[in-house]
Amino acid sequence: MILACSRNRRWLSNSWLVGDRPGGHAVLVDSGGPVEPLREALREHRLELDAVLCTHHHVDHVLHNEDWKRSEGCPVCGHPREEKLFGGLDRRLEDGDELEAGGLRIRALHIPGHTLGQLAFLVNGSHLFTGDTLFRGSVGGTVGPGHTTFEDLQHSILEKLFRLPPETEVLPGHMEATTLAREWEENPFLRLWRGLEAPQAEAVTVFGRPATLLLRARDYDGGSKCQVRFEDDGSLAVVPGSRVEPSVRKPD
Repeated sequence: MILACSRNRRWLSNSWLVGDRPGGHAVLVDSGGPVEPLREALREHRLELDAVLCTHHHVDHVLHNEDWKRSEGCPVCGHPREEKLFGGLDRRLEDGDELEAGGLRIRALHIPGHTLGQLAFLVNGSHLFTGDTLFRGSVGGTVGPGHTTFEDLQHSILEKLFRLPPETEVLPGHMEATTLAREWEENPFLRLWRGLEAPQAEAVTVFGRPATLLLRARDYDGGSKCQVRFEDDGSLAVVPGSRVEPSVRKPD
């Protein structure tokens, strides 16, 4: 398998080019990264680009969709629940749908939480492109545009992604690659959910709402990401650490 990554310096978002063999076929997972390094990889390996696969609709992942479609004549593929947010799709991919590109066998996994139509892509049973759901050492937020719920995110991660073999390579939508085995043992959110770490109990304010901080962990960008419980309705959320402020309120 041929892998090349192009990273947007502003958002630290990855575009992953995946090829089957020199002179063969390829797909692009997300298009937010600079185009030219990936075009150079296509030329170097003599690859034909068969499709742009979109994990979700956020701009840092779809910035160059039309550029690739125009230059390579390939379809843009994504989940139909976000079709209007993409401004249209050439191919709609539901959970479990499969597609081929030369020697690549690709299965779409619907993993809502960060967004309603979030997809992961499992390539040849060994490489998992997780978009903004699972990162090295972190997980996706549940308060951004088009999000669903914390429960969706947790279910997507525990019941969809971690049903795959632990040696599966994880190629996330931002920053460095990892494996499911590494994240199972080391990811602070997974450790909290598995009961291996005790939750914090710090009174905070998040988006002006009283909340209890349950976990603060380092995020992919060097900042922090937090799991909180809102006190007005008891709901859980994963939020940027920058939106979590100290509170004089004592937690229950």
